[in-house]
Amino acid sequence: DLLEQHADAVCQLITAEHGKVLSDALGELQRGIENIEYAGYVPELLKGEHSKEAGPGIDSWSEFQPLGVVAGITPFNFPAMVPLWMWP
Repeated sequence: DLLEQHADAVCQLITAEHGKVLSDALGELQRGIENIEYAGYVPELLKGEHSKEAGPGIDSWSEFQPLGVVAGITPFNFPAMVPLWMWP
């Protein structure tokens, strides 16, 4: 919600700092916001799956483990969209 509320200011900063036209900056920010909204569902996906009676007397489940600390090297030409892909 904060990015959407301040979209004009963020797009003005992207335009000033990176030389993008305002419409490109707005499109990039919108795509980044969509990625964040999608990622909001990720915790539900990370729960894993449980299959009761996958076979005779057999239950199965999947479990996900965190990777740990990671770093992202992002390109200069997409200052908002690519980092927003990496954060979730």
